[in-house]
Amino acid sequence: MITAPTCRLLNGLGLLAVSAVLAAAFLAQFVEGDIPCPLCILQRAGFAGVALGLALNLRCGPRPSHYAVAILSALIGGGISARQVLLHIAPGDAGYGGTLLGLHLYSWALLLFVVIVAGCALLLLFDRQFDEAGAPRSRLPSLGLPALGMAVLALAALLVLGNGVSTVLECGAGLCPDNPVDYQLLR
Repeated sequence: MITAPTCRLLNGLGLLAVSAVLAAAFLAQFVEGDIPCPLCILQRAGFAGVALGLALNLRCGPRPSHYAVAILSALIGGGISARQVLLHIAPGDAGYGGTLLGLHLYSWALLLFVVIVAGCALLLLFDRQFDEAGAPRSRLPSLGLPALGMAVLALAALLVLGNGVSTVLECGAGLCPDNPVDYQLLR
């Protein structure tokens, strides 16, 4: 049977995985010069919402409402990813941006959002985690080591903040360009 500490560990690993996705997106953006399109930015916002749900489970203990935040964010992000996949599904369309192992990043995002929904739904099946999580905690629940849990939360927060700053730099105060080639506020 899965207990609250095990669920916190799984949530922490999930948050670390989402952080890795956001870090990989930054890597493609800054190292390869692959500036995100508006749909890519919205997919990153979906990952940020997933990170929020998982971070709430780490910080406050597992709750169905926290899983709901992650699932709803993944469904919205998955819908945006599916739209972008469908935009580039025509024969001869090279797609937008670079590829990883033969798939565009938005295709990977769609697959990851599906995995997130399935993973959160599976974790919701284990009711015992919610019984143990009822008592308020005076310290940060973590992955077993308070410093490690704090580091995972801080990494996720920094990556989400970085994505927000990069979006403002790219789009300025207006609409984001359909096919961005530079950062509007850095011209």
